[in-house]
Amino acid sequence: MDLFTLITLLIVASAAFAYLNTKLLKLPDAIGIMVCSVGFSVLLIGLNSVYPDQLAFVRQTVAEIDFEKALFDVMLSFLLFAGAFHTDSAKLRVERRSVMLFAFVGVLLSTALVGTGLYFLTRHLTLPFSYPLCLLFGALISPTDPIAVLGILSKFKLPDNVKLNIVGESLFNDGVGVVVFASIYRIVINGADSISAGEIALLFLEEAGGGVLFGIALGYSMFWVLRSINHYQTEVIVTLAGVMGGYLLAQKLHISGPLAMVVAGLLVGGHHRRQDAMSELTEEYVDKFWELVDGILNALLFVLIGVELLLVDFQITQWSIYLLVVLLVLVSRYLAILIPFTLARRWLDLDKNAPIMLTWGGLRGGLSIAMALSIDGSLPQKDFIVTITYAVVLFSVIGQGLTMERLIRRLYPSDEAD
Repeated sequence: MDLFTLITLLIVASAAFAYLNTKLLKLPDAIGIMVCSVGFSVLLIGLNSVYPDQLAFVRQTVAEIDFEKALFDVMLSFLLFAGAFHTDSAKLRVERRSVMLFAFVGVLLSTALVGTGLYFLTRHLTLPFSYPLCLLFGALISPTDPIAVLGILSKFKLPDNVKLNIVGESLFNDGVGVVVFASIYRIVINGADSISAGEIALLFLEEAGGGVLFGIALGYSMFWVLRSINHYQTEVIVTLAGVMGGYLLAQKLHISGPLAMVVAGLLVGGHHRRQDAMSELTEEYVDKFWELVDGILNALLFVLIGVELLLVDFQITQWSIYLLVVLLVLVSRYLAILIPFTLARRWLDLDKNAPIMLTWGGLRGGLSIAMALSIDGSLPQKDFIVTITYAVVLFSVIGQGLTMERLIRRLYPSDEAD
């Protein structure tokens, strides 16, 4: 199937599921579209005994989609820039200590906790999992997905400082998670002697530090260009070119493109900077353009996550294992937030309910699935890792997403959340 046909089918499916959600389900966009997409996949699987040939064709079509490449090389740059662009950078700066603490320390703690827990679980089940392989799963499942978080939290009322911590952490912790994942993956493939602690620190400095510095340079460059002209069509193209060209250059320089997009988006999207660089008309057009890009690509992403269910080999007899992994990830996430929160509480402007909200609001999504799919197929445990990753993502987006409003109302009465 050619690329245009494939994109057309995905757009048509996204439009159909978005319509069904808007008309009937009335759920937050990301959740509603994913529910429709998963429901469609389950229906096709159910019809397998009646129309096996048609399902085989659909599976083949879905298999032609390179999910990892589509997300990392195409969609991620736009989604992260759009999310950061619409985040209040001045308010986020106030929460910078807690955001950085959870984004860095939280991911490392969660990786260790999930990996250790999975190691003992797989030993109990007599599955051939090494400790580094278990840590690899911990690394890919620990970063919260900014795409899922931003798409859902925007619909709910929540105290600004808590919401900014959830959003800010999700924007930054994927860069940390990718570096940790890459380091552990190298150990899994080549052995523990293949990389030293110094090399890991250097990799992190190059990827994360380089990404942040490049994002600052890119953001200020875009700001300077936008301020030098007053023509909204050109200024929209400038932001689009900055994102696409900047992400491509970051990949060529082997630095973190995701972190670069987040930093650039925060710099360009800052309210005062926007007013300095753009006229009121330009600001409106640029804002609406990136809002539309964000909405369309979010819809496409959650359709992709839903239809990937057709390729995941879920075993009904192993439902208890999937449930245990979901619980392990949730408990590890809570401890990874609670420990640094408790130790640094005197410096943080967060209430006692924040760890619970940050745990339940820390959704997993396409990033975790993409990292799981990037694992070499020669590893016999890959299919199991992909399956448990998918189970966690399904529960995260649908289970946590659907119950988030109830939790917010319980933890933060309406008079506090408004």
